[in-house]
Amino acid sequence: MITVDLGNRIRELRQQIGLSQEKFALKIGMDRTYFASVEAGKRNISIINIKKIADGLDVSLGVLFSDL
Repeated sequence: MITVDLGNRIRELRQQIGLSQEKFALKIGMDRTYFASVEAGKRNISIINIKKIADGLDVSLGVLFSDL
């Protein structure tokens, strides 16, 4: 499923920058439990929240979705 694949990609990129879920969620102004469910692939999130995550990871949407 795309939600699981995207969640795994987000987790991979977040771990590369060395932030916990809690610190990253705080950085982008998102609730930690909501963000955790995104990484777990349990949410069908809006493009607005996807853009917040990409910006927080300092990557383009293209990079975020590459190889999905």
